[in-house]
Amino acid sequence: MGSQLGNVVFVIWRESVEALLIIGILSAWLRHNDIGGRGRLFLWGGVVTGLLGAVALGAVIALFGESIPDNTQQAYQAVAVLVAAGLIIQMVIWMRKHGRTLKGELETALKDASARKSWWGIFALAAIAVAREGAETVVFLFGTLAAMKSTSLPGTLGAVAAGFALALLTYYVLQLGSRILTWRLFFRVTEIMLLLLAASLLVTGVDILGDLGILPVTHRLWDSSAWLPDSGTFGGLLGALTGYRARPDTVEILTYGLYWGAIYWLLLRTRSA
Repeated sequence: MGSQLGNVVFVIWRESVEALLIIGILSAWLRHNDIGGRGRLFLWGGVVTGLLGAVALGAVIALFGESIPDNTQQAYQAVAVLVAAGLIIQMVIWMRKHGRTLKGELETALKDASARKSWWGIFALAAIAVAREGAETVVFLFGTLAAMKSTSLPGTLGAVAAGFALALLTYYVLQLGSRILTWRLFFRVTEIMLLLLAASLLVTGVDILGDLGILPVTHRLWDSSAWLPDSGTFGGLLGALTGYRARPDTVEILTYGLYWGAIYWLLLRTRSA
């Protein structure tokens, strides 16, 4: 469970830094172009609205999960982890395509709203940007928590707080313009970690579908539990981060291989585009 909470810390950290980046871009532009300060009021109003929207989405998902009968909980967990894996992949590809132009696109939208004196446009821009990051975080977290065999509310809240504190520190370091930790390096490293997390969630989803009888459970290809059990501390951490299994079957290995083949193709396609 401790290794899975590490994934919670990572998700909160990564998504919070991205949200802080967007808010920082909007705030910096307004600081230099909004003389009266009225735009900043709408900016922070949009930020709060976006956060409230993400919290509302989380509450709806949690309540819906609680209302599902016990005999269909496994199916719901399978859907949660597979949807989370799919959204992680979509987010990585989207950032690959739009990461370099994100600042310019946001500033162009701000200029248009300012030229029309449409402060509500700035409000909507901030609300949509923050709500998008918040919604992604909610879905990723739900998928990660669904992959856990058991959850502890204090432990989960502590992991969320730790992730957000780490995000604030990371954003501060990145704003200093350090040569050691740059925005480019941050996004490249976390991109790899996100893709590994998506692989872990995908394998977990396949395991659940196997337990439900939807996918076949084939023979085990090897057994490395004698020297690296996936129930141990290090093996469990490796499993939570990458989808490692000490006794994988054919379906798991095929899924893992097809996943990384598809990711390689998608990244090549994005690079050529």
